[in-house]
Amino acid sequence: MQLPQNPFKRSLDGNPRYGCWAGFGTGYATEILATTGFDWLLIDGEHAPNTVPSVLAQLQAVAPYASAPVVRTVNHDPALIKQLLDIGAQTLMIPMVDTAEQAARLVAATRYPPHGFRGVGGGLTRATRWDSVEDYLARAHEELCLVVQVESRAGVDNAEAIATTEGVDAIFVGPVDLSTGVGHAGNPNHPDVQAMIRHTLDVTKAAGKAAGILAPAEADAKRYAEWGFDFIAVGIDISLLRQAAVETISRYKPNTPKPKSSLGY
Repeated sequence: MQLPQNPFKRSLDGNPRYGCWAGFGTGYATEILATTGFDWLLIDGEHAPNTVPSVLAQLQAVAPYASAPVVRTVNHDPALIKQLLDIGAQTLMIPMVDTAEQAARLVAATRYPPHGFRGVGGGLTRATRWDSVEDYLARAHEELCLVVQVESRAGVDNAEAIATTEGVDAIFVGPVDLSTGVGHAGNPNHPDVQAMIRHTLDVTKAAGKAAGILAPAEADAKRYAEWGFDFIAVGIDISLLRQAAVETISRYKPNTPKPKSSLGY
């Protein structure tokens, strides 16, 4: 059996790709998203109630569809990274990366020796199709995509060094954490924050890497696409459900409070 291709990595061709956060933690909900036309889906292990088994269920649920899965880890734990790779995640998003040294260690966690320290699971792992993928140990890295998140002042200051780290494929800007961390909570569109986002984009593209960002507001998403961001999250499933539910009931109960976003959009 041939090494499975990574549809997300192969889609980064210079055209903007639009995605949605998958936060419900169930294969059923994520499969629904996969039928709606999003280019990619973020299976969120940082803030959503996901575990390794629930991530596996979602990877299996979306496998037949065109929406490419991206899995976000809760932290930098190499043991968890190993588990997520073993269950078949090929694109990982890692939050809160502030330095090139952190980025390099994350790269090493995704590589087998001698290029890293990922443990060998062999026939136990879905990634190897239970030991039926030829030359998996030698070639697995070819179809992996490592996305690191820059979402702090330190990350912005070190963005060029992070982007030029060998093995980092893309940088994803977290505008909410970034704006909060630099004193503009709830206001990612503050000029200072926008300048930091633009700087991160520019150094990332100069390094020949892809850049992504979260932008649920349409005007923001269109601006970031014009700037040159390669992949943009334009929806969050939980927010979409809540907004639709409130809008529906407000047609029958006019005094229903309008939904408020905690993301500053």
